[in-house]
Amino acid sequence: MYKVLIALVLAFAFIGCSTVPTPVMGALYTDVKFPSDAPNSAKVVEKKGEACATTILGLVATGDASLASAAAESKITQITAVDYHSTNILGLYGKFCTIVRGE
Repeated sequence: MYKVLIALVLAFAFIGCSTVPTPVMGALYTDVKFPSDAPNSAKVVEKKGEACATTILGLVATGDASLASAAAESKITQITAVDYHSTNILGLYGKFCTIVRGE
């Protein structure tokens, strides 16, 4: 009985860790911006849209970090560049944002 209880407690402890996609991860704190490949990324553009999703303890996650949501935020119809920004604090709080630029 105790072995099952210990296994459940350990499983729950590992589920509670919140992570977000990032090219590098800090154990205590992560704040990283990174690019993605996008067509026409050499064009200079003025419109910028951002869409984010957050997670708390890896148990609750909300938001819409999609390209469509980021483009709609600034009424972008043609995306020319895509970047990402991820933040993670002690595995307790995580935020992932998609940033688009376009016309």
